[in-house]
Amino acid sequence: MSDVGVALALIVTLFLILGSGVWIGLTLSGVAWIGMQLFSSRPAGDAMAVTIWGSASGWTLTALPLFLWMGEILFRTRLSQDMFKGLSPWMQSLPGRLLHANVAGCAVFAAVSGSSAATCATIGKMSLPELKRRGYPDDMVIGTLAGAGTLGLLIPPSIITTVYGVSADVSIAKLFIAGVIPGILLAILFSGYIMVWALLNPKRVPPADPSLSFIGKLKASLSLIPVALLILAVLGSIYSGIATATEAAALGVVGALVISGAQGSLSWDSFKQALLGATRLYCMMALILAGAAFLTLSMGYIGLPRHLAEWIGSLGLSRPQLVVMLGIFFVVLGCFLDGISMVVLTMGVIMPTVIAAGIDPLWFGIFIVLVVEMAQITPPVGFNLFVLQGMTGKDLLYIARVTFPMFLLMVAAVAIVYLVPELVTWLPRQMAP
Repeated sequence: MSDVGVALALIVTLFLILGSGVWIGLTLSGVAWIGMQLFSSRPAGDAMAVTIWGSASGWTLTALPLFLWMGEILFRTRLSQDMFKGLSPWMQSLPGRLLHANVAGCAVFAAVSGSSAATCATIGKMSLPELKRRGYPDDMVIGTLAGAGTLGLLIPPSIITTVYGVSADVSIAKLFIAGVIPGILLAILFSGYIMVWALLNPKRVPPADPSLSFIGKLKASLSLIPVALLILAVLGSIYSGIATATEAAALGVVGALVISGAQGSLSWDSFKQALLGATRLYCMMALILAGAAFLTLSMGYIGLPRHLAEWIGSLGLSRPQLVVMLGIFFVVLGCFLDGISMVVLTMGVIMPTVIAAGIDPLWFGIFIVLVVEMAQITPPVGFNLFVLQGMTGKDLLYIARVTFPMFLLMVAAVAIVYLVPELVTWLPRQMAP
């Protein structure tokens, strides 16, 4: 069978098994086993055991369950309510007023969560009823929340960035800091859109609350101190070179427990729920990572990555054309797979091509995160859409429609980052070696 035939056979098998409802991690392992058994001389069972053990026992991967645990602990605190209380007084004078609290709240919570769905759900629990009570239109409230929730993937610490770093063998600490400026850029684009919309639709914006004095605003902002200290502890320890990503994640767990205890929300029941929630989520991700590692090995033995790289190279694509092609590929793939699966499933095939094209793997990591963010708000498998559907009861297509302007803003962010790559690479160059 030709290389193209092998690739098509494996892809068809992959989607048939996925369509039957089998877990993604088991599907990846099964397709890898079939590929090695049929098209390689190495024993599949031996390769599976060695690869899965190696992928599961890496020290770098320990940062992932710790960040998940930190997010689960904070999910059960008053942190989101405190953030809204501290941010909202500063938003009253901006066009669009409290709609900006969606963006600012998601940006701040993203810096201590790492998960898009957790960011969207946590801020949404607080902002949806509050903004609805004040008379803000549903389409803008839901659309901006769905878009801003994706900042949980980009602003560090980020779970998807950690997964990419492990899959592509890129420094997680440098990836974290590389996402800071693009994350701020995306938040500015979202807020800019809200301002333009508000200026064009002044009658749809509810009147402002009674204004507070500057001292009153400062007093309200005191509620932001716990989250600011946690962000400073986690990210500051990484960027200063004091701690690795794993050590900083452990520090974040301790800080989250301290905040939860200080707020009175830490109990044995909440501690157990947070630990079990993080364990369940990590087990799912670890199974996917293990299956993807075995599939990567299988494709390496078959020779698919090399042949794919040679095929793409034979197309004579320029670097911009390659980036556009990969962007479209990941957006389409995101209609069927979650972000973690997209990254771990494709990195073994894509990275040789990316490196051969002279694309910086650090920059490409942020590009991947931005494109995966788009997939979070594209049906049928857009996790932020699912979260908001459960919270609002609205139709999925309605939520996707009102979120579409945020999707276009993400496309603009990708274009800006491509045209000005220093937005990604400048900060990592300032890090301590």
